[in-house]
Amino acid sequence: MVHDAVIIVAGGKGLRMGGEVPKQFLPVRGVPVLMRTIETFKRWNAEVEVVVVLPVEHQDYWRALCHRHSFGTPHIVADGGATRFHSVLSGLSHLPSDGLIGVHDGVRPFVSAEVIARCYAAAAEHGAAVPVIPVHETVRRLAADGGSVTVPRDDYRLVQTPQVFDAALLHAAYACDYNPSFTDDASVVEAYGHAVHLVEGNRENIKLTTPFDMIVAEALL
Repeated sequence: MVHDAVIIVAGGKGLRMGGEVPKQFLPVRGVPVLMRTIETFKRWNAEVEVVVVLPVEHQDYWRALCHRHSFGTPHIVADGGATRFHSVLSGLSHLPSDGLIGVHDGVRPFVSAEVIARCYAAAAEHGAAVPVIPVHETVRRLAADGGSVTVPRDDYRLVQTPQVFDAALLHAAYACDYNPSFTDDASVVEAYGHAVHLVEGNRENIKLTTPFDMIVAEALL
């Protein structure tokens, strides 16, 4: 039986947090962020196969955290790479080329079950789906002459994760050579030649990157 899978990328070093502990391991209401993210997917689908991509130097710390918190949720740990592209490629090596595979940021624990379901359903129909939210602030584009110009914000969307794909498509797309223009998984799939379908995300699905984000996370809980 084919099960849905998710690769949770957790390779951050937490430099913008200003501390020594990587951001994916920081506690929110006593529970490490990465554990909350894994549990979010397991609540959506208890059968989803989870691959967590971690730098080799962080894996012992993660195992110790799991022991300390009695965290027994099944998951595979894959070795992180030099870039996000190489980290996802490492995660893919643990998954077959059938079914659907999502790729999610380890520091996005507040994605809703509804958004996850929408992404997987849209990927099943279109092959590739990413969640997005509208831009509410005014956006200005920097010009080559040092100036700037306002651009229509309705023409833009902010991209979130999970980005979900047909497994065979994702494996094929990641067989290409790395390009620095690959900023996320959708950009890899688009470079391969497959269009990406947009679905509605949820505004609470923030990426915990700065100390302020951690304050917001505490408030959301």
